[in-house]
Amino acid sequence: MKTFCFKLYKSEHNAKLHKQINAAGLTYNHCIALHNRYYKFFGKFLNQNKLKKHLTKLKKISKFSYLLEYGSQAVQDVAERINRAFELFFGNVKRKVHCSPPKFKKVRRYKSFTLKRAGWKLDEDNRTLKINGQSYKYFQSRRISGKVKTVTIKRDSLGDIYIYFVTDAKKIEVETRTGQSVGFDFGLKTFLTASDGKDITSPLFFASNSKAIAKASRELSRKSNGSNNRRRARLKLARLHKKAANRRRDFHFKLAQKLCLEYDTICLENLSVKAMQRLHGKKISDLAFGNFVKILKYEARKFGTLIVEVERFFASSQLCSYCGEKNLQVKDLNVREWKCPKCGAEHDRDRNAAINILREGLGQRPLQETP
Repeated sequence: MKTFCFKLYKSEHNAKLHKQINAAGLTYNHCIALHNRYYKFFGKFLNQNKLKKHLTKLKKISKFSYLLEYGSQAVQDVAERINRAFELFFGNVKRKVHCSPPKFKKVRRYKSFTLKRAGWKLDEDNRTLKINGQSYKYFQSRRISGKVKTVTIKRDSLGDIYIYFVTDAKKIEVETRTGQSVGFDFGLKTFLTASDGKDITSPLFFASNSKAIAKASRELSRKSNGSNNRRRARLKLARLHKKAANRRRDFHFKLAQKLCLEYDTICLENLSVKAMQRLHGKKISDLAFGNFVKILKYEARKFGTLIVEVERFFASSQLCSYCGEKNLQVKDLNVREWKCPKCGAEHDRDRNAAINILREGLGQRPLQETP
């Protein structure tokens, strides 16, 4: 399966799509209310087949005419989304994982609906998409490969609408491999410290634009609720956030492709991003280690690169990469350079960790010799 994302041209017809997304939001909130009421009376969540039949009956009532706005299969997909969310919630409860059940959403903040076999049609040149009888043009930045299975219409905080085509494309582009392996240690000052010395720094996209974001936030706070000035100020702030997110995502994709072309095996540490956020705050969110790892795994499948994740509790920083001696004093994050008390090897904290991650990922032992 492969997903293609394209942006719709701005048009007055897009108002119809916004209305349909709002209708999906109303359906979502109504289904959440039904689930909550059903659980209150019977102590279990509502079966999705019963919910779908109930929604079909509601279409005959004028009060629920919004269910006719965006197609029957899209209505059923909303019920399936909620069913998956409740299954995940009750599964987490059984596993004793702290979480909250699905909640109501503001209709204007509801994002998308999905069409499956009906309700959409592509023209011959794949440049115009017809959704529920209305034609829309989109920026076709690349050719769609495979047979389209589902079409998702999604809007962002700026009001721009994107089309997501999920296809059955199975062809994997495997490039020529170099046979090289590398271990990477994530850091705050250096984005990736490499075992072979080819470190990678990451520009802090949010921090570099923080003054403009702070100014836009102050301007938004001074506007009256419900006014047009507040709406314009909100869009201005959303554009700044979106610009930073797009730049970060572009950097992550280009870096992932570069690494997959350069290395055959990449060893990483399986980090707890939430724990790092509690320690270091916004900087971890700005670096977005978790998103980068997801993108790297996605690109690795295309290029045939092997991604090995080392257990997060592996003491990569404390072990000497030459003799394997464990130095507990290195637990202090302020210790950036240290000397092994056993073999006398001098280490840079992050470089030593990257080498240990590589050896652990490949199943190798330390050198067992004095450098």
